[in-house]
This record gives sequence, C-alpha cells and structure tokens, in this order.
Amino acid sequence: MQVALHVGAHFTDDDKLIKSLGKNTEALASQGIAIPAPSSYRRQIRELLNTDRGGTPPADARAQLLANMSPDMTPDRIVLSNSNLFGVPRGVIRNDQLYPTAGERLTYIDELFQPDQLEIFLAIRDPATFLPAIVNGSPVETIEEATDGSVPMSLRWSELVLRMREALPHVPVTVWCNEDTPLIWEEVMRELAGLDPTVALEGSTDLLSDIMSEEGIRRFGDYVSTRPGLTEIQKRRVIAAFLDKFALEDELEEELDLPGWTEDLIDTLTEAYDEDVFQIERIPGVTLITP
Repeated sequence: MQVALHVGAHFTDDDKLIKSLGKNTEALASQGIAIPAPSSYRRQIRELLNTDRGGTPPADARAQLLANMSPDMTPDRIVLSNSNLFGVPRGVIRNDQLYPTAGERLTYIDELFQPDQLEIFLAIRDPATFLPAIVNGSPVETIEEATDGSVPMSLRWSELVLRMREALPHVPVTVWCNEDTPLIWEEVMRELAGLDPTVALEGSTDLLSDIMSEEGIRRFGDYVSTRPGLTEIQKRRVIAAFLDKFALEDELEEELDLPGWTEDLIDTLTEAYDEDVFQIERIPGVTLITP
C-alpha cells in the first residue's frame, strides 16, 4: 500500500487540500484510494508519537490505525494530512532550523506503516510571510519567543528537505510553493491522490473561490467548460489572467508587521527564499511542482 503523507507546512492550505480531496471520496475509493477523515488518525498518531518517543511503534499499531481510518476497504493508496505532525506553531522553529523534529518523526511514521510505501508532500512558504504567521498563530508576542531566538536569515527550507531525505532516503518528497498554489491546486490534488494528469476532480477551484470574486469564478467556470482540451499550462495561464482581473485584493494581502522588520529585510528574506527554492529543485529524490 502507498501512504501519501501531507505534512504542511503550517499556514499554507489550512486543511483546504484534504477537504477538497474529500469531495472525491467515493470516486477515489472506486480506484482504491482512501481519503480518511483527519479525525480518524490525527489524535491516534499524535499519541503514538508522544508515547513512543525515541522508540518503535507497537506491533499492532498499523492494523489498528487502518481499521479506524478505512474500515470498509483495503486501499491501494491512503492519503493523510497533518500540519501539526512535527509540532504546533509555537515549537516548530528552533536552533535556526525549520521543523527540527521532522527527521525523527518521519522515521517513526515510516516504521509505523511498514511495509507500506511512504511518500511525503510539503508546501513551503516565503519566510517573510511564514514567520509573521507563526508569531500570530502562537501564544506569544515576539518572533524571538516564537522561534526560540532563531535568526530569520538562517532558515532554509532546503535544509529541512535535506534532513527528510537523509532520514528516509528511500522515500520520495514532493514540494511546492504556497505562493504558486492558486495556479497548481488541481495538480497538487492529483499528485497527492496519485492520479493521472487527465483525471478531473471535484474541488479543483476551491482555492480560487477564496481569492476570486463570484463573477470571476462564474466566468472562469464558463470559460474552461467550453474548452475541455486545455492543457495544464494553458489552464494556468487562464487562471492567471482571471486572477489579474477578478482577484480579491484583501484576500491576497499578507501581514508583515513584525516589530523591527524593514522593507530591506523582507526583500532579503524573499530573495533568499527564491534561491532556496532553486536549491530544493536540485535535491535528488525531490519533485518540485511549479506553475
């Protein structure tokens, strides 16, 4: 069995990805793909991680989890999602690292689901917006408290991905940038579900509905429905064009108001992020989804 594990990051899709896939539960089940409700596994996996810290999973843990997640089918692929797998926002940046427990926890998950084939999926985000989101999503008031004094310019997503690969070199990793998600949402859904590029899915415009006016969504739907032969590249160009005209500006604006942060620092963080994405693309065993 294949286990597709979406591990966040925090403040990227906010569970929209698994909810959109959940609209296709019956259709995917007919193809051997299970999309269990997060309530059927998140708490159980968290308790296992906390109880067996530094140890190995109980022999019957996998069977119990599968019985709870997918009692009515024996799937070929199961899709799981949990942005808190590596911890809550307050503790996921330490010692100048993003998600320092990732390697340890993924090793446990890999052992938990033996002999299944694990795949990891990760959305990343510009630290210039990710760090303010971490502060706002934590019970603290300063970035120093939220990150235990980590230096913002030292944080690299590529370093996290390399640790994932070092911990589990046999496990493929798929990465995409949160900033690109409106253009690649449907592809991300298909990759997570393990589907061919031509498969249509319900929920493929869910993210657009959050950032585009009702008129824009209606016109976009009318446009693509009369052009069933659009390629992925063509569809992305259409999405970009409709967003240019019908985007809800309030939904696209992001808060960057951390005390002491200057425009120069924000620009420098973004430039470093762009270079970091380039480095991720060059890591063996990693697939980067781009527009």
